[in-house]
Amino acid sequence: MFEDKSLICEDCGQEFIFTSGEQEFYHQKGFENQPKRCKECRTQRRNSRSGKSREMFTAICAKCGTETQVPFRPVEDRPVYCLQCFQEQRQAAL
Repeated sequence: MFEDKSLICEDCGQEFIFTSGEQEFYHQKGFENQPKRCKECRTQRRNSRSGKSREMFTAICAKCGTETQVPFRPVEDRPVYCLQCFQEQRQAAL
């Protein structure tokens, strides 16, 4: 139903891909407009609106043991995962 589309970022002028998976997500959420900015520019814009950078905390991944940065203060009795392991955990739960 959906196919990847090439779009041009409104801020930096670079081409980015609006993937079929992203389009499906937008459709499910009822969003009518396509994104106007690439991921990097969206992140930069979000951070600049808050007036400060998001505080990151260092943690050790409970699955692979690598050091990672997370946007929340880790709690000792709860596992913390690096991005890759977190996505694997999430996929396994589906």
